[in-house]
Parts: sequence; structure tokens; C-alpha cells
Amino acid sequence: MSDAAHDTPLIEPDLVALDVDLGETKEEVIAGLARIVGDTGRADAIGLRDSALEREALSPTGMPGGFAIPHCRSAAVKTGSLGFARLSKPVDFGAKDGPSDIVFLIAAAEGGGADHMKLLTKLARALVKKDFLAGLRAAQSRDEIVEMVGNVVSPPPKPAEPQAPAGDSGADAVGDSAAAGAADGDSQHSGGQRSIVAITACPTGIAHTYMAADYLVAAGKELGVTVHIEPQGSSATTPVDQATIDAADAAIFATDVGVKGRERFAGKPVVESGVKRAINEPEVMIKEALAVADDPDGRRVAAGSGAAASSSASSGAGGLSFGSKLKQVLLTGVSYMIPFVAAGGLLIALAFAVGGFQIIDVSKDTVLNHSLWNLPAAHEGYAPLLVYLGSVLHQVGAAAFTFLVPALAGYIAFGIADRPGIAPGFTAGAVAMLVGAGFIGGLLGGLVAGVVAYWIASFQVPRWLRGLMPVVIIPLFASLVAGGLMMIFGQPLKALTDGLQGWLGGMSGTSAILLGVILGLMMCFDLGGPVNKAAYAFAAAGLNQSDPATLKIMAAVMAAGMVPPIAMAMATVVRKKLFTEAERENGVAAWLLGASFISEGAIPFAAADPLRVIPSMMAGGAVTGALSMAVDATSRAPHGGVFVFFAIGNFVLWLAAILIGAVVACALVVVAKSMGANGGDKPTKVGAEAERQTAAAVSSGAH
Repeated sequence: MSDAAHDTPLIEPDLVALDVDLGETKEEVIAGLARIVGDTGRADAIGLRDSALEREALSPTGMPGGFAIPHCRSAAVKTGSLGFARLSKPVDFGAKDGPSDIVFLIAAAEGGGADHMKLLTKLARALVKKDFLAGLRAAQSRDEIVEMVGNVVSPPPKPAEPQAPAGDSGADAVGDSAAAGAADGDSQHSGGQRSIVAITACPTGIAHTYMAADYLVAAGKELGVTVHIEPQGSSATTPVDQATIDAADAAIFATDVGVKGRERFAGKPVVESGVKRAINEPEVMIKEALAVADDPDGRRVAAGSGAAASSSASSGAGGLSFGSKLKQVLLTGVSYMIPFVAAGGLLIALAFAVGGFQIIDVSKDTVLNHSLWNLPAAHEGYAPLLVYLGSVLHQVGAAAFTFLVPALAGYIAFGIADRPGIAPGFTAGAVAMLVGAGFIGGLLGGLVAGVVAYWIASFQVPRWLRGLMPVVIIPLFASLVAGGLMMIFGQPLKALTDGLQGWLGGMSGTSAILLGVILGLMMCFDLGGPVNKAAYAFAAAGLNQSDPATLKIMAAVMAAGMVPPIAMAMATVVRKKLFTEAERENGVAAWLLGASFISEGAIPFAAADPLRVIPSMMAGGAVTGALSMAVDATSRAPHGGVFVFFAIGNFVLWLAAILIGAVVACALVVVAKSMGANGGDKPTKVGAEAERQTAAAVSSGAH
């Protein structure tokens, strides 16, 4: 191996803690295990803890059977490692069947090779077996644990065995047990046994991906169903053979991320869920898949692989709701649009810093008619070189900004119809810009382009024409329809956009403050989620350097979005006892995240205590949004927080609005947490006493 896996074992006695109390919450247990790994010099404890908690926030890692596998890939990990704790007091990690007493912290190095990934996934899959878990609970020493785990992740060589049938390449990628399930099924499939092909994938691709695969294979054996698995994890993916897919009765997509190569399953009956459901209810999912296969109106994987291509017109069992699909599609467009906003907007802001705000009037002429060897004249007190550099920055930023609406429309269409929808979507967005329909036109144009492309892709065409469909036929006709409709209905949309901008431009006094309150509430509602993104997209897409109203809206949105992380950082300083050690560490980072306008810095706090944190943040955001509007603050930059101070009008009052809102949010969250069942004192155990207990547990013979 190129990796250090052979030289340094994944687990050693110093990484094992037996019958210890690492805390009452999963955050405390993860922090304790991170310290154990850190004490061996294999990782930076704080960085490992933060990465593991960030992964934990995506979905709980508690599993059926009383064990948990918090895990992450992190730059803080120097050597791939396994930290193990057998807890004297089981702790809730989110498993349906109760708390966990066996906890593995799987720490993978960010730049580690595929070999280490394979070893780590072997452990995750071994935990599915009841006898292995029983052995972990019965072990009397740390050395015994190390030996058991070592036999799983690095077993001694076995005699060569006959190769599995060629059609089981996907099962081979899962491992021995999954391959055995598929191979056993193959021997019976010719006699009428039903088969299912399944995709499993989780965000990190380390543990849940392969455990879900094993649970489905095991459940298939119990039900007499052959399950072919393609785990799309961090290790190299071996695709299931197309003949196996074609012969399968149905498909199961148990994923938290997009399915790679979804088009291979076109027309196949499908049941879809997150990866955890395949772990918790594998038998139910298999039965649902067979039921869908027997239902002529059941869900089918449509041609294309966008978000809307996951089903046919029927919304049979196991499908996502229309609202969920629409949210996925719109967020796809917004997520691809934001880089254009950030890059273009910050370049424009930098242009103002270099050449002054008046650069707007001269930048195009300067760039077209001058160069470094032919500098323009000085302008408004700025030297020729600064005028030229500012003009270049402004024009590059403006060029990036012109893609904003086309990118929004293009990737909304992509979310519906996959790659064939991109060209029609960009075309519809470009036409929306041409006729002045703006952000609203781009959004509607993207939806129309995606639906039309998806509809055309569903046509049953002769085999000789299929190759032309995604590259010629679909883009051509979908662009014609979407672009043509945007031309026809663009004028009413332009009138709507102009009316909205006129209304916003005429806002003053109470009405402007009310808009600030609404935008502040939206920015703090879900901290980077759909509502937050909708408010931000509204402000950024409408940003017009010549329209003061849009500059005020941008300032209010950015100010309100900065409140949650700053408020939570402030709260961890004001009342430390109300927060766990991990939260206090997150509070340190939240200062910078808030100052940079990264609302997501408050997510760890909101995820741990949403009912008390989110309303408090919304109140603070509403106050800040209202105050920003009231003092007529403006922002010529769509991002950057306090670091683009040169692009903020009335910067001191704008900053005061942020601080006042943060103080309000901080005060409310402190009061709310203090009124909790335990008066907020529960996390105090994470302080010096918890550090002492963990150190004692590591060094004592109780391991």
C-alpha cells in the first residue's frame, strides 16, 4: 500500500476505553473519543472533534443494536485511526431502538489513500453482525478489543476461492457478505427468485454506505430475494453490470446524495429514501420495491437523472412529495448561482476600493480603449493606474454578474432534466435578461425549460435516434419552447419586475422598516436553508449599483445574516455554563464566521437546540434588518461582511444595527436556555471534571 496502513495499525490499546463515562450527550462522547485519539498524536483533538460533530449534524450515527459510529474525514487526522469506547452509561446517538453503549470514532485522514478507506468500511460492515457486537461487549481487556477489530479490518490471508459470477461486479464492491448474497441469489434466480438492484450512498461514503448495503443483502436473504448492491462510497465504485440492472425486478436508491449514473435505471420500478432507512428498515424497503414492481402505475426511474426524473407521473409509494422535489430543484439553481454572485459582486466591490465608486461610469470605455501600456487619464482624484485596474476589476465582475440569472435558470432546469436541461435553461435565463424579466423571469424560465426537456426525454424513440436526443433533439426543441415562451410572456414579467422594483424604490419610513423585518426573519429562519437562500437570492439577483433601493435591501440581508453566528458566539462568552465544551469551541469560530457573513456558523447551535435558538436568532435578525433599513445603510457588495466595509454606506450605523440585533438574540437565547429543565447547568460536566475523567479513563487499567 502507498498508505501507512501496513506500518501503523488503525487501532491500538491506547485508543480503547472500556466501561467509561465520557458524558451524557453524544457531543460529549465524541469530544472524549477525539481527545483519546489526539493524546496518541494521531490527530489534532479539537479539529477531529469539530469534523466529527459536523458530520454528526448531517444525520445521527446511532445504529440498531446499541452501537454508534461517529465518523469523518478530516485534515486534522494525521493517521487513520479508530477510537473505541464501551460506555458504562449508554448515550443516545439517534438510533430508533435506544441509546448506544458501543461507540467507534472512525477518523480518516483527508488525504488518505483508498486502502485506509477500505479498512474503515470493513469495520463498519462487521458491526452489522450480532456476534461481533457481543464479543465487543464481553471483552475483558483493551488488547482483546484490538485483536477482535484487527481480525476484521486486516484479516489473515484466506485460501483462494472461486470467483463470483461476472454479473455480480457491484456486489464484489460491497464485500464478502454482500457478494455472497448476490451469488446465492444468482444460483436460484433462474428458478424464479426475484431480484433487486440497490444503490447506497452517504455524504462521507465511509460507514453508512456499506452498512446499508449489508443490511439490504441480509434482509434479502431472509425474504428470499437476491439483492445486487452498488455502494457509491469513498472507495472506488464498481458499477453493477447493466445486464443485472435490466434483469432486476426493481431498484432501491438509499442515498443522502445524488445517484451516480441514474440514467442506467431508466424505466425501472424504484423506491427511494435516505441511507439510514435502509439500515433501520431494510425488509420494509425490499417489500416496497417488490410492491412497486407489481404495480403498473408504480414509480419508475424516468429518462434523465435530475431531481424530477426520479419518478414517473405517478407519485406512488416511496416517492418524494411535490413540494420536496420543487425545493430540491430551486435550491439546485440557487446553489449554482451563488458562486457567480460572490465572485462577481466581490470583484465589483474590490473595483470600488481600487478606483472609487465613480468607476462605474468609465470602466467599459477604459477597458476597451486602454491598457497597461496606454493608461487612461486620472479620474476623480484617482491615478491612471488605479483607474485602469479598477476598471478591469469592475468589468470582470460585471461579466460574472451577467451569468447570474442564466445560471439560476440553467441549473433549475438541470435539477429537473439533468444535463439535457442545461442549454434550454441557460437560454431561457438569457432571454429573461434580454427582455428585462430579471430574477423572476429566470426562475420561471428555468422551470419551463426543465419541464419541457424532461417531457421530451420521456418520448419513446427508435434506437437510432436515442444518441441524438440528449445532445441535439432535447436542447433544440426545449430551448425553442422555453425561449419562445419567455419572449412572449417576458413583457408581463418585466412589468411585474419593474413594478416590484418601483415599489421597493418608493419605500421609506415604516414600509421600508417592515421589509427589513421580513428579510431579517427569513435570513435567520433556517441559517443557510431554503428560506435563507430565497431572501439572499432576492437581494443578490436584484442588486443594481444604480438603484439605491436594491443597495439598501442587500445591506439589510447581509446584516441580518451576520447576526446568528455573532449572537451565539457572544452567548458562549456571556454564559459559558449553558453550553457544552464543543459548543464553546464552535463559538470561538463563530465570531469570524459571523463577521464574514456566513450564517451557517450558527448551525451547530441550532441543530442541538432548535426550539430555543432559532426563534431567538429570528428576533435578533428582525431587529437588525429593521435598523439597517431605518438608517439607510447600503451595500454595493453581495457578500463579505465587515471585510467589504469600503462598499458599505453608513458603515458605522450598519455595524451598530448588527451589534444591537446580536445583543437582542444573545439575551433571548440565554434566557431561553436558562429556563430549560436543568436550568442550563447540564453541560457543566464537560469542563475540567470531564477532562479529568477522560484522562483517567485513558490511563487507567479499566480500558
